[in-house]
Amino acid sequence: MELSWLDDFLALVDCGNFSRAADARHLTQPAFSRRIRALEDWAGTPLFDRSGQPVTLTEAGRRFRPFADETVRRLLQGREEARLAAQSEAATLRFAATHALSLTFFPAWLRALEARARLGAITLSSDSMEACERLMLAGQAQFLLCHAHPAAAGRLDAESFRSVVVGGDRLLAVTAPDATGRPRHPLAEGEGTTLPHLSYSRESGMGRILEAVRAAQPLPNALDTVFTSHLAAVLRTLARDGRGVAWLPESLIAEDLARGTLVRAGQPAGDPRWTVPVQIRLVRPRARQSKAAESFWTLAVEAALWRNAESPLDSEITVAELEHPMEKEL
Repeated sequence: MELSWLDDFLALVDCGNFSRAADARHLTQPAFSRRIRALEDWAGTPLFDRSGQPVTLTEAGRRFRPFADETVRRLLQGREEARLAAQSEAATLRFAATHALSLTFFPAWLRALEARARLGAITLSSDSMEACERLMLAGQAQFLLCHAHPAAAGRLDAESFRSVVVGGDRLLAVTAPDATGRPRHPLAEGEGTTLPHLSYSRESGMGRILEAVRAAQPLPNALDTVFTSHLAAVLRTLARDGRGVAWLPESLIAEDLARGTLVRAGQPAGDPRWTVPVQIRLVRPRARQSKAAESFWTLAVEAALWRNAESPLDSEITVAELEHPMEKEL
C-alpha cells in the first residue's frame, strides 16, 4: 500500500465526489479512481458505496476511517518532530575536550563567549586526547579543545583541520612537600637519582607533549614510572599523596600550589625541562559546518584575536580570514 492512498481516501470522504476529490489531490479523475480502487484491493473489500451521490462509506469504510485519520495524523506529527529535531541538532554546538580542560578552562572560556553572543544548546564530550581525536575524525564533534605544543604532532592533519590559540597553560613538575615544605622528590640540576614518576598514558595529549619535549631536552634525573593514567586529575591526587613527580597543568593545580599541598619539584622554575609552556587550541574541520557552528567559530576567532593582540600567541588564524563573509546558506 502507498501512504498517499490514505490522503486520497480522506479527500473522497470529505468531498463525497470523485471529480472534486481528484481536483483537491491534483490528479485526473481516472488516476484518482484507480488509486481508490487500489486501496480497496489492498483492504480486500469496497470502502465506498458508489451507487448514489454523494459517494458514501460502506460499513467497512466507516471502520477503516479512524485508522486512516490516525495514521495520517501520526505521520504528519512524526514528520514535524523529525524536522524540529533536525533544526535543534543543527543549532546544537558539539564539543570534544580533554578532561583537564573540561574541568578548568572550558567553563570560564564559554562564559566569556556567551557574554558576547547567545550560543544556544551545547553538548560536551570529555575524554582523552586520543578519544577526542576519534570523535573529530568521525564527525561526531564540531570542535576540539585541547592542549598543544609545536613539538608534538596530533592525528588531526592541517589539510583537513584548522585551529586557533584560545589560551595558554604550563605543565609544571610538582610533588608533595616533605615535613619542611621542600619537594619530597626533587628534580636535580646535575645527574641525580631515579625518581618515582606519575606518567600520562599514550592516549593523553599531555603525555605526547612531554614525550616530545623530553626527547629534545632530556631530564637530568632518570624517571621510574610507578603509575600511569590519561587523567591529570588522577595524577594530581597521587602526587598530593607523595607517590612521585607529575607534570600537571598549572590551571589544574593552582590551588594546590597556593595551599602548599603540592610544590614545584625542580629549580630554577623557568627551566624548560620541568616547566613546559603549552597552548590551548580550538580545532575544527576545514569543511563547512552548520550555520550555528560557523557563527561560533567566527565569534571564537574574534575573541582569540583580541586576546592574542593583548598577549601574542602563535595562531593559524589571521584578521584577513574574518574579512571574508560566510557563504550564503543554501
